[in-house]
Amino acid sequence: MKIIIVGGGFAGINLAKGLAGDKNFDVTLVDKNNYNFFPPLIYQVATAYLEPSSISYPFRKLFRKNDNVHFRLGEVQSVRKEDNTVVLNNGELKYDRLIFATGAESNYFGMENVRKNAIPMKTLNDAIEMRNKLLQRMEKATILTNSRERRKYLNIVVAGGGPTGVEVSGMFAEMRSGILLKEYPELSTSASNIYLVDGGDALLAPMSKKSQEDTLEALTKLGVIVKLNTRVVDYKDDTVYFHNGETIQSKNLIWAAGVSAKVFEGIPAESYGRGRRFNVDGYNKVTNTTNIYALGDTCIMEAVDLHFMGGHPQLAQVAIQQAVLLAKNFKNEISGKPLKTFTYKDKGSMAIIGKNKAVADLPKPEMHFKGFIAWAMWLFVHVMSLIGYRNRILTAYNWMVAYFSKDQSLRMIIRPDKSRKKEEAAKTV
Repeated sequence: MKIIIVGGGFAGINLAKGLAGDKNFDVTLVDKNNYNFFPPLIYQVATAYLEPSSISYPFRKLFRKNDNVHFRLGEVQSVRKEDNTVVLNNGELKYDRLIFATGAESNYFGMENVRKNAIPMKTLNDAIEMRNKLLQRMEKATILTNSRERRKYLNIVVAGGGPTGVEVSGMFAEMRSGILLKEYPELSTSASNIYLVDGGDALLAPMSKKSQEDTLEALTKLGVIVKLNTRVVDYKDDTVYFHNGETIQSKNLIWAAGVSAKVFEGIPAESYGRGRRFNVDGYNKVTNTTNIYALGDTCIMEAVDLHFMGGHPQLAQVAIQQAVLLAKNFKNEISGKPLKTFTYKDKGSMAIIGKNKAVADLPKPEMHFKGFIAWAMWLFVHVMSLIGYRNRILTAYNWMVAYFSKDQSLRMIIRPDKSRKKEEAAKTV
């Protein structure tokens, strides 16, 4: 059976692993990058606490010992269902089963100025770009004499009160009171604020009320200004506009407020549901198709799982569990065994706020943790979730150094030489 997996995130990797070594399957993993990366730690790359290599791993190295798993660098352009062909930007591939595991992308809710000017937080490229921008803006602030203009460079607005928004806000707050005072003495007397805004009435909406309250209290103590029931409606001329008429002057709007899935040409419009996610049945098969499947954030499974009748949360564990089950179902299909429908097993959720500060909820038995214990749990889970011993050791080492020294040394501005690119482009005209 020829399997094409589009997307090498949590779902794509685990499906490929589940089929690796089984000669009944010829698996090709397609991704626009040649590496897998760990999204929950992107913000640590963006804030210069980890290097990109600490949370990424090359696909070819990951599957080099599996003869039936291949990698193809490319992007999907369209699907021809009639002849089981997926069209890439660099060729075509035939399939018996096509699986979309493309995750989600930033959703700007139709606000074009926000899309153009805000800093997204979805990919490794986003994280590197954010690190460079913020470091350059701090350097710029050190030479500005106008205090009001300087404040624009230093104020940070984080839109979105989910785990990413909470974690990056807490990180910035700790950096402001520690590292930045040491390395940017020119800014020691400058006023600046970190704002965390969310359209809902609580941070970490999917988590327990205790976690929400503890998170709000911890962030407030760190000096983060939390604005709930507040929606961004525009961002232009270094000004963030909110629905209630308020504004904040800042060059740094970090967008972690929403996601949506991708739409692919050749897939019927009726196959998509809320948030442009693929509608799938209990076996993750896309509706109105016969051999196309979707996993993780890019799909929505409604009225199937009794505890999640409106669809599952867009979490890593959902993607992993769906991928593991689909691999088993493909094997059951080959051997003539009955297929199993998907049921999500909630293993809990957690978020880190700062040093020795985190929250964690466990479902069975229902338990809530905060402070150092939750922080240690978060560190352990995230280190063990990384691919490869090198990445685990390197990340743990960087965290240990940062913990005891209250510092780290990764704040380098590394960016392409744009002037050279312009010169080369001019020569080709």
